[in-house]
Amino acid sequence: MVLIRTGYSNIAKTSEDQVTETAASSSQGRPAKKDAKANFFARIALFVRQVIGELKKVVAPTRKELINYTAVVLVFVAIMMVIVSLLDLGFGSAVGWVFGGIAPGDR
Repeated sequence: MVLIRTGYSNIAKTSEDQVTETAASSSQGRPAKKDAKANFFARIALFVRQVIGELKKVVAPTRKELINYTAVVLVFVAIMMVIVSLLDLGFGSAVGWVFGGIAPGDR
């Protein structure tokens, strides 16, 4: 019994020795934040510079893409209008039938 345990612990030791160091284990961590905050106006200027930098990355759609996107949105809205209208008519008729009122088609 003792020999088997010793054998397993030797295997475990050798496998631990063979493991290489990973990037996560060698990481020094995030540097500590500075105690003093930057000037209020310096932070605003940094924000504006970052906004301008992000806006430079924006790509405007071409005329063909814009027409295509607009058509897709209009078709989607039209389909949703039909679906909602049919559901409204159906539920209104069902409520009128259940409670004995006047159905929308009876007016």
